[in-house]
Amino acid sequence: MSAVLREADGTPHDALVRRLDAIDWQNVHDDLNAHGYAVIPKLLDATQCASAIALYDEAALFRSRIVMARHGYGRGEYQYFAYPLPDLVATLRTGVYPHLAPLANRWSQAMKIDVQYPATHADFVQRCHSAGQKRPTPLLLRYGADDYNCLHQDLYGEHAFPLQLAVLLSKPEEDFTGGEFVLTEQRPRMQSVAEVVPLQQGDAIVFAVHHRPVNGSRGVYRVNLRHGVSRLRSGHRHTLGVIFHDAT
Repeated sequence: MSAVLREADGTPHDALVRRLDAIDWQNVHDDLNAHGYAVIPKLLDATQCASAIALYDEAALFRSRIVMARHGYGRGEYQYFAYPLPDLVATLRTGVYPHLAPLANRWSQAMKIDVQYPATHADFVQRCHSAGQKRPTPLLLRYGADDYNCLHQDLYGEHAFPLQLAVLLSKPEEDFTGGEFVLTEQRPRMQSVAEVVPLQQGDAIVFAVHHRPVNGSRGVYRVNLRHGVSRLRSGHRHTLGVIFHDAT
């Protein structure tokens, strides 16, 4: 299969670009501010999900394969894409970033972090590459029965964009059972809060990579976030992860 995934009319991802432009991004920002995550229903259709899953077996598209159990990350495996990224992945990365950069900048200001993010993803990637972060980080994850992903943060170097995106490519209750997306927030001097986020095939979730600002009685404070996947009961689960910063 070609790394170029095309819409039915043969034009690479025109429909996906239109879908991205039609999203109510203010609503996405509101959910991120309130909860640390936002769900975008049916960002990819079933054909796009199946095409993305099929990429997993094309070894030439990837720079490395990670078996989670070998590193204590959980169970299952994932592969990091190599440059050039497949069209679907590149379109998501460059098309979603400009809609999230304004919120990322507001979060930096609220948390008094002296970092501002450029308007385009190309400029942000250039910042990463200038600092030696040149390895692409978008990835495909594959889980089987009893596999899971430990709570973690996807930080790969000095420069990290504070939001990332994941798309569930498999169909719950048909392709797999269990395997829920889990997000936790660690609050200062308080117990952590966990949330299980139900997703359907093609749904995307945008979530905080590391921390986010929260308004408290004494002003804004930071909460620390981690994410993972609960144990699969049966079947196979595939996810596309789109991380906007590159790795050292």
